[in-house]
Amino acid sequence: MTLSRLVLWRHGETDYNAAGRMQGHLDSVLTDVGRKQAQFAVPALARFSADLIVASDLKRATDTATIFAEAAGVPLRFDKRLRETHLGLWQGMTGPQVDEQWPGARQLWQTDPAWTPPGGEARVEVAARAAEVVAELDESAEGTAVLAAHGGLITALTGHLLELPVAAWAKLGGIGNCHWVVLARRASSGLAWRLIAYNAGITG
Repeated sequence: MTLSRLVLWRHGETDYNAAGRMQGHLDSVLTDVGRKQAQFAVPALARFSADLIVASDLKRATDTATIFAEAAGVPLRFDKRLRETHLGLWQGMTGPQVDEQWPGARQLWQTDPAWTPPGGEARVEVAARAAEVVAELDESAEGTAVLAAHGGLITALTGHLLELPVAAWAKLGGIGNCHWVVLARRASSGLAWRLIAYNAGITG
């Protein structure tokens, strides 16, 4: 059994997003805007005819995923390996606060997926743990799976699954709240993933 399509869906807006704070593993909550974003995305995501949805166990992702699962009647489970990048000492801080205490470090982090924030983890590590989830789904499911996760994880996992050089991952842009990436396999290309859509979504 193998998956034919993956939809990587970022959670809705959180209180930390609205305040410009870095979240990482902190358990921030959806704002009213974030909940409406998730509700608004349901009809578009339903067109993928997902067979299951697997969500990060952080509340902002579980709540986003639950909105879709309940509306679409899709089985839902949680996996902590889909958590966002652990940002160590940066968690809860704003970008300017990080820049003041660690001049130049945030730019390194943004451009080098192998660079690790103090006390945190590198995006190559994030991609590796998320790829384990995909590999296990390949062994147990087929059709379409939605992974409800986080922006940093989604870009890292996309680079990993497309087999892009690590140095090129930084060329992938950010993912908006409640936007998604679509990866698919074509029978003639074996198990290789192809990028179908990036940072797609409904705005309104």
